[in-house]
Amino acid sequence: MKAGRYVLNGKAGLFLVGNDQRLLDWGILDRPATPQPVREAVANAIKGTSDAAFCAALPLIEELLARDGQFLREATPLGSSLEFQPPVRPQTFICVGLNYRDHAKESDMKLPQAPLLFAKTSNAIHAHNLPVPLPPDSTQVDYEAELAVVIGKICSRVKAADALKYVAGYTCANDISARDFQFADNQWYRGKSADGFGPIGPWLVTQREIGDGSGLRIQLRLNGNVMQDSTTANLIFDVPALIEYISRSITLNPGDVISTGTPPGVGFARKPPVFMKSGDKVEVEIERVGTLVNQIA
Repeated sequence: MKAGRYVLNGKAGLFLVGNDQRLLDWGILDRPATPQPVREAVANAIKGTSDAAFCAALPLIEELLARDGQFLREATPLGSSLEFQPPVRPQTFICVGLNYRDHAKESDMKLPQAPLLFAKTSNAIHAHNLPVPLPPDSTQVDYEAELAVVIGKICSRVKAADALKYVAGYTCANDISARDFQFADNQWYRGKSADGFGPIGPWLVTQREIGDGSGLRIQLRLNGNVMQDSTTANLIFDVPALIEYISRSITLNPGDVISTGTPPGVGFARKPPVFMKSGDKVEVEIERVGTLVNQIA
């Protein structure tokens, strides 16, 4: 099941993605045939901005649609003028560096013995179809296609064997990076957290549909040209391992995001280097998840 957030005519809402790819407002679930617990969970999610309520409602809706989803075919879709919002607004946005074997090689760095973690700040969180502004002081803005994991419930000291119980779903991410900031500072905070440098979306796909996130083709296109093309089978640390490692010391909350790392083909490692410029179109496509599209402003 796919679900996300939108704004239409100034009003915020939640959407489902039908099998025919139409976007449908969650209001269609408020019907006499819908069990009361599901209606209550949906109402709680709709009336607030809580990622906890949104994530808690997802498995209930998914069970309902698995039993009786025929009514979606007759629902009226949302208008095409809607604006996508990030599917969640994480309190904690954790990224993983050098988590593809071949990306570590192209970066001329040794394989990490443990996950290499850094974070993006809240101002970096951005949505599908929204333009990404270039920082005025950077001329080396790079792309990084990534599979992002969305946490569904409070997660602390969780073992890898139980980790998927805490996953609400997955989404596409682009870990946009100002390389000149990153290398000049000799650390990653400023270069990874400029305004809009963390697009996620266009929606969340539930864990039940994707499983552990392994073996998914991941591709990035810049102005239609394929720059990255790999599979999440090449991750050094898979999703359960990352959740176990991170949750040992950091409590994760509903809506928090773990961006799992990027495959080879990033711009700074190319010869000659390729950096994004105003007017560029960048697409992150992940098999069974979707395509995140942003224009560079």
